[in-house]
Amino acid sequence: MSQTPSQFPGRLIDGPRLPPAKGPARQLIVLLHGYGADGNDLIELASHWRRELPGAAFVAPNAPSLIPGTPQGPGFGGRQWFGLNDYDPNMLRRDPHRAGGIYEALYAGAEQAAPVIEAFLDAELARHNLPAARLGLVGFSQGTMMALHVGLRRAAAPGAILGYSGVLVGAAKLPEQARGKPPILLVHGSADDVVPMEALFDTLNGLGAADISARWHLSLGVPHSIDPEGLRLGGHFLAQSL
Repeated sequence: MSQTPSQFPGRLIDGPRLPPAKGPARQLIVLLHGYGADGNDLIELASHWRRELPGAAFVAPNAPSLIPGTPQGPGFGGRQWFGLNDYDPNMLRRDPHRAGGIYEALYAGAEQAAPVIEAFLDAELARHNLPAARLGLVGFSQGTMMALHVGLRRAAAPGAILGYSGVLVGAAKLPEQARGKPPILLVHGSADDVVPMEALFDTLNGLGAADISARWHLSLGVPHSIDPEGLRLGGHFLAQSL
């Protein structure tokens, strides 16, 4: 039986790690995977960024909830930060005016999942004896939803938020809930058929309403994935911000 984050509020999640290429950790990069994946899906990003970030420790925690019906065991991903049963990208493409309401509806799931990630970030910063300003939050798809949701509400803001192919959920609540304005870079593919590229501009508008600025890059012709230019820009952004 699958579990939801609220069923184990005291449990710390974990996942694959890569230590700094050189010396003790001077930065911490936490990679939040997308729906239906696990930490193994994103830890490979570390290999692209270690040259620019030789002092960074990388960790990609597995979301604590299995998607119902997903096989369990080594080699299987199938994890979720929260359920997406009502999310329909085809409907978003047919009727983009309904996107705002759909993204607002995802807020409850992000809010439920947030404490597990918060506890993990606190534990990892303490493990490496690093301040919040040395934390880089990186997300892909649903992981970007969580990186923005958690990162903008932490009492001590992270040093950077990098989001690929995601969207800001609960934008209407952000102006009263935001507690920091960390550097943000958002990268999105123009041919994304899972989280349509309009989500990038919805996110920028939502952030702007909370007086939070963000850099952005649209990868032309790229689907729901990360292209080499997106990787290059992300690594440079993290190195510059942290």
